[in-house]
Amino acid sequence: MEKEKIVRCFIAIELPREAMDYIEELNLIIKKKNLFAGKFTEPENLHLTLKFLGEISDSKVEEVRKKLKEIKFRSFEASLGDIGVFINRYNSLLWIKLNGKLIWELQELIDNHLKNIFSKEERFMSHITIARMKKIQSKTEFLDYIKNIKIKKTMFKVNEFILKKSELKPEGPVYSDIERFKLD
Repeated sequence: MEKEKIVRCFIAIELPREAMDYIEELNLIIKKKNLFAGKFTEPENLHLTLKFLGEISDSKVEEVRKKLKEIKFRSFEASLGDIGVFINRYNSLLWIKLNGKLIWELQELIDNHLKNIFSKEERFMSHITIARMKKIQSKTEFLDYIKNIKIKKTMFKVNEFILKKSELKPEGPVYSDIERFKLD
């Protein structure tokens, strides 16, 4: 019997071009300040993770696809929100919140559909990682700078969610779609 292939997967909402371009401009401005050492997320990799599934077998991917096809949910408006940071000893993140009341409902619906396969998300936070920081020069200066950034309210319609595959490469992750699930 052939060994099943293992795939690293997650479920996400992608951003429209306008939001990606805006975040890329913002990243360039932040990068010029040179307040931390780290890596900015490539525009094509910007997304909101609704649920991280981890490394799963091909047969489990098929099970997930079937469950996700059962989901009926309406499209909705979302917008870029505040910028923030998660700072810890090992890896710190710079992120932008994704606002939209229905994001939480969609995430919970996905969680419920997959509850027999995966445990529920304990701390879902609607955020888009824009940079992974290795070393912050001055935390005080960095936090003061970030606190004063005003994010342009970029609105867009969320028409789908996507089951994605993540391949970890030395130059960074490469994401590809397994399947797209349209919202009504």
